[in-house]
Amino acid sequence: MSTETTASVSTHILDTSIGRPAEGVAITLSARSGFDAEWAALGGSATDADGRCKDLPALPEGTTHVRLDFETEAYFSKKQAEAQQDAPRVRDSGAFFPEVTITFAVNPGEHYHVPLLLNPFGYSVYRGS
Repeated sequence: MSTETTASVSTHILDTSIGRPAEGVAITLSARSGFDAEWAALGGSATDADGRCKDLPALPEGTTHVRLDFETEAYFSKKQAEAQQDAPRVRDSGAFFPEVTITFAVNPGEHYHVPLLLNPFGYSVYRGS
């Protein structure tokens, strides 16, 4: 939850290759207070069955930039293994992008919802509501 002196962040992931939420993707949240400041890892979580990550850590006062690191390789490796139980191997790799990092600027008092639209060979993000 954002306050007058802090921003807040939430995210979810939709696997567009299957049209469903991406469950079990590990996410790490980092923040910094200024363009030249060092990143501080605040903690992480993983997406639930609805593709949402509801328990990301709160941002510290003074945060100006946020980084979300999505560990996508394990998710796609698991999906590929599940698919191959029923069909022969189709691809050489579970994911072209083994991780996705999204960095964005924040302002105190605002909430930032940053959805990730994901497939094995591409991704897109946007500021949601």
